[in-house]
Amino acid sequence: MVDKRFFHVSAPIPITRLADEAKAEIVNNTGADHFENVAPLKQAGPKDVSFLDNKKYVNQFESTRAGACVVKSEMVKRAPRETTLLVTENPYLGYARIAQLFYPITNQLPKTSDRGSISQYAAIGANVSIDSGAIIQDRSEIANNCYIGANAVIGEGCLIGANTHIGANVSISHSIVGEHVTIFPGASIGQDGFGFAISPQGAVKVPQLGRVIIENDVEIGANTTIDRGSGPDTVIGAGTMIDNLVQIGHNVRIGERCVIVAQVGISGSTEIGNGVVIGGQAGFSGHIKIGNGVKVAAKSGVFRDVGAGSIVSGFPAKPQRQWLREQILIDQMTTKNVKTS
Repeated sequence: MVDKRFFHVSAPIPITRLADEAKAEIVNNTGADHFENVAPLKQAGPKDVSFLDNKKYVNQFESTRAGACVVKSEMVKRAPRETTLLVTENPYLGYARIAQLFYPITNQLPKTSDRGSISQYAAIGANVSIDSGAIIQDRSEIANNCYIGANAVIGEGCLIGANTHIGANVSISHSIVGEHVTIFPGASIGQDGFGFAISPQGAVKVPQLGRVIIENDVEIGANTTIDRGSGPDTVIGAGTMIDNLVQIGHNVRIGERCVIVAQVGISGSTEIGNGVVIGGQAGFSGHIKIGNGVKVAAKSGVFRDVGAGSIVSGFPAKPQRQWLREQILIDQMTTKNVKTS
């Protein structure tokens, strides 16, 4: 359940507003006009809204005490009699919108800690909150309604767009950050890329002279690292969601609305299209192109270009159906050898 020490709920909310926000139809209306919170199926009570998106939890849905539930139309006949239904063909999206109504992202009260360090040559907008130990260096610009967490460092000349939230211990240099961006604690953005030339005497560092450009509405997870470009910029497209512990190399260009799961590594100069989904621990060699709408399974190793709309798996990555057939054959051969040995 939600712990009210950490989260503050906006309630009550009328059922009609919840339906409008979820773009859902009200079915089996039990007469409840308002609801007070969201909760999982097993823990929800008569004043709570829950959801069912995965058929693994149908049994929990059938026995839930939730006052309202967001479901697909095919689940209506399995609903408890006491539960009002909000019917939509994308219950998880509907629930996300409802949950944001109950738990809106609110601006912090503006404050500047006297234990921070803000350059007299930095520009700080209105309603900006800066926590203890944060450092804002020369010529940096922080737009209105931003939050800068404890011990964060905003390097010289960086631009931070309005309504951006930067967590504790984040380090940003050589970067232009858009509006409504969220960067979770420990992320490091704009550091040197891993670029060097080999000589008989050893590696010679290549100056990394590009930037990191983060477009609007991006989320960057805790302890993720994004290197600045070597000449071209490293670019993260609008609406892209990046999980914790992701490494993005120099000159990488990531399109809009991508989803990148934890522990992914993307080598330099890789180009990733719009709407790409990358599973955890997948790795990409450099200088390759990934088309729009590609899906990359977890732990895949991608070494060559992937065409738009493809689904790839394995190491090295290949069309998923081919990889699955190979795994079945290998399993059959292994089982046969075990039986005959």
